[in-house]
Formats: sequence, structure tokens, C-alpha cells
Amino acid sequence: MRRSLRALVAAPVVATVAFGSLLAVPAAHAADNTITVWVDQKRIDNYREVFSSGTYAGYKINLVPKDFGKIRDDLKTVSADSAPDVISGAHDWTGDLAASGLIVKLNVPSKTIKILSPFALNGFRYGAGIYGIPTQIENVAMITNAKLVPTQPKTWDELATQALALKKKGKATVPFAVPQGANGDAYHMYPLFSGLGGYIFGTNPSGSVNVKDVGLYNKTFAGNANMINDWNKTGLINSKVDYGIAKTAFTTGKSPFWITGPWELDAIKALPFKYRVTTVPPIVAGIKPVPFLGAQGAMVTKYAATHGVQVGANALVTQFMASAPYQAKLAAADGRTPANRLAAANVSDPVLKAFSAASTGGVPMPNVPQMASVWGALGGAWVNSTKGKGAIPAQKSFAQAQATVKKAIAAG
Repeated sequence: MRRSLRALVAAPVVATVAFGSLLAVPAAHAADNTITVWVDQKRIDNYREVFSSGTYAGYKINLVPKDFGKIRDDLKTVSADSAPDVISGAHDWTGDLAASGLIVKLNVPSKTIKILSPFALNGFRYGAGIYGIPTQIENVAMITNAKLVPTQPKTWDELATQALALKKKGKATVPFAVPQGANGDAYHMYPLFSGLGGYIFGTNPSGSVNVKDVGLYNKTFAGNANMINDWNKTGLINSKVDYGIAKTAFTTGKSPFWITGPWELDAIKALPFKYRVTTVPPIVAGIKPVPFLGAQGAMVTKYAATHGVQVGANALVTQFMASAPYQAKLAAADGRTPANRLAAANVSDPVLKAFSAASTGGVPMPNVPQMASVWGALGGAWVNSTKGKGAIPAQKSFAQAQATVKKAIAAG
């Protein structure tokens, strides 16, 4: 969604240097007051559009593209002289990075706190501190091929009946395109998991995550788990469908339903058929399927102090990157809902608004370090239960996932 953008306005401090200078900024920090920011390499052009100027409050801004999945891992091994001062990342990294001292507690102005989505900001809280500023909110939704499915299903049973009928008639190769693959995908599967009554962790009275309450195989989910065995038997859900297969099947008109997020906005708008963006319909009476809610944002690393730019880095993140002009322009370039509430209220894109509507009631991804033990266990349970021939009964695979997570948490 790259677009031509006008210069940023109403920012806390005016930036004045052309972006071309960013590419030539040397690695040194203290000597030239450079703030180095690691950003997702797939979205580097979007950040370049937003950071169309090269300085902030007298600091040079050096954008460094990194594989998004490696930003967190590389921060743990990088040498101080080549380390970033600010990183862009997901809110669920917060607990891990804060506990290890790699990111620092921010000094956040009260006016900044007031203008941000409470859920998104809470995602960057750890203990008594705020360790990041949310810039974007994202979640998955269900995209329906309106040509294959003229009437939107109101229940999961209706959806399954329609999807399997289309497969039987040869009009669909993938009845329900939700990504998994060999390693599993607990994130994209979460609407189905929550729709069966599953949850990751409970909450304490204060609202904080209670890692002692693991809900991967809680009583409600256990009572509904046999439905997963039925999905596997009929072929409605198959773990062999990875991200690429799911996307290709839907965009070529070979799947009636697709679970994906706003990062596919361009692909969705380019579809050669009419479509709808909605939530997953109720699977079990009385339980609403909801997605994980994710927030992306910016965090200041411990290396900002080492490089002598901590004050500037804190201001860059908590003021400039929290502002409505910055977040509105990032949304225009990047296709995600702003975490700044003023900027979010002005979003006019109908597809992005539909994704935002589908987030209602969603569950923020836990940002505690213990979450690291969940992804593989939960994703693996889905894979084992929906791999077709030779699948393990869901009751057994999810019970094992629960035991694995509890054991990992107990071991510290």
C-alpha cells in the first residue's frame, strides 16, 4: 500500500533533512548523535516514506532493514557497536526483552498515554513499567468469496456444509483456508481455538496474566474437542495447508474462506471477485470466536544509553512515533490500524475498517516470557489433530500440549 505522502505535519519536533541522507549515516552513534532503528525489511519502504526527513530534534535517524522474525533474536547477540537504539516489534516480545534487560522502561508523557489505545498500550506494559509505544493494531478476520458463497453463513455448521459441498462439486480445492503447515500456526488458528472455548492463560483480579492458569485443554474446550476430529475426518481443516497454499487457493477462487490479516490488504483488494471481511461465525452456542489482538510498536534498547542517545530515543518513540500524524501516515503506507485513537478514528479504508470491526472482543497476545512455550505446543496440537490420515485424537494432542506448557513454566 505504498502511497505518495506529504511531509509530516504537527509532529512534536520538525524534521528537516532529506531521507536520502539516512542511507549514508555511519554506524557510529555518540560522535554524530545517530539514532539507529531496526525495522521490518519487508516494510522498509513504508518506513522510508514516513521518515521522509532524516533528523529528529538534532539526531540523525538511521533506518536499518532486518528480517522481522530476527529482530528480537539478533538483539540478544548483537555487539554494542552495531546494536540498534530503537527497534520496531510486536507487543508480545515485551516480557522477554524487558526481563532480560534488552529494552528499557520509557518515560512516557501523560498526554501520550491518553491518546493511545488502552489495549495496545497495555501490551507494552511489563511489571510497573511501559517498555514500548504501540503504533499499529492488527488481527485476523475471515475473508469470504462472495461468488462461491452468495449468502454469508451465520453458524459454523452452515459454513462447513457450504465449504464441503463446494469441494465435493470440484469448485474448491481447500474448503477452509486457514494456514498451518508442518510447524503449525497457533496464531491463525486462534479464532477456531477460542470458538471451542480454549484460552492460553487466565487473568489475575488486577487484569494481569496468570501463567499458573493454563487453558489449552480446559474443561469447556475438552468438551468440544471432538469437533476437531470431525473436521479432520471430513477434510474441512487440514494441517498440510500452509500460508502459501491458503493464500493461493483463496486468491485463485479455489477456496470459499480464508483466515488472514491486514498485511494482505493489497492481495485482498486485487481479488477478481467480490468478497466480505467478517468474523468467524459461532462454532459452539454461547461462545464467540475471537482473534488474537496484536500491537506493533517501538521500543528503546539498552544500547541507546551506551551510545549516548537515550533521551533522544525516548522522545522519538514516546512523542513523534506516538503522534497522530506519524501513525496516520504509517497506516496509509502500511495498511494497519493506528494505535493512536485520533488517527484510528480517521481511517476511511473500508477493508481496514472491517478488520478493525472483526477485532471486537479479541484477546491480546500475552506478552509474558512464558508465552514462548505456548506457540510450538499449541500449534503442534493442531497439526497432530488435523493432518489427515494418522491424526492423533484432539483430546490427546491438546491434553499433551497443556502438560508440555505447564512443565515448561514450572521449569522456569
